[in-house]
Amino acid sequence: MTENFTTAILFFTSFFTLINPLGVMPVFMTMTSSLTEKQRNKTALRAVIIAFFTLLAFAFSGQVLFNFFGISVDSFRIVGGIIFFLVGYDMLQARLGKTKIDESDIKTYVDDISITPLAIPMICGPGAITNAIVLMEDANTYTLKVILLASIFAIMTVTYLILFFSSKIIDFLGETGNKVMMRLMGLIVMVIAVEFFFSGLKPILRDILFIS
Repeated sequence: MTENFTTAILFFTSFFTLINPLGVMPVFMTMTSSLTEKQRNKTALRAVIIAFFTLLAFAFSGQVLFNFFGISVDSFRIVGGIIFFLVGYDMLQARLGKTKIDESDIKTYVDDISITPLAIPMICGPGAITNAIVLMEDANTYTLKVILLASIFAIMTVTYLILFFSSKIIDFLGETGNKVMMRLMGLIVMVIAVEFFFSGLKPILRDILFIS
């Protein structure tokens, strides 16, 4: 029992570190600042559900999906890094918070951002996908598989709760505080983007140049 509990903690903390819900929150806050609280919560729930089922799909399929489409995790990291960089740049320029959305376009906007960049690759990024694949392949018993699925569900629940309460943080910070945080976190997101990009690029370059 103690061993299973320790395994569960290990699984959960690994996903928490890779997904980093606190790092997702500033992007979510700025991209949904023009929405009502109800629309913001709907966006958060939709993003988390999409990310949850995407992780499950990769966990159960392993490398099959990557092999089927002829892609690699490193390529996924490069694309994720580019998306992160563009989002971070907009945050740095304080543009996301100024987005004005017509009432008729709100549903489309919510659907779009809940899929990309929130669900993929912010919540369900290359690191989380790789972690799900590796842990599922290492889970050689039914109990370990159940623990892994429970850990994924738990981290998604925590992520949703953090995003759910982000509106309270927005109200607390006010417009000026939100802009300051947006620019600061935009810089951090851009740094993360660079790390993602080059962590994916280096293995590909090694393969091209035959560097061991």
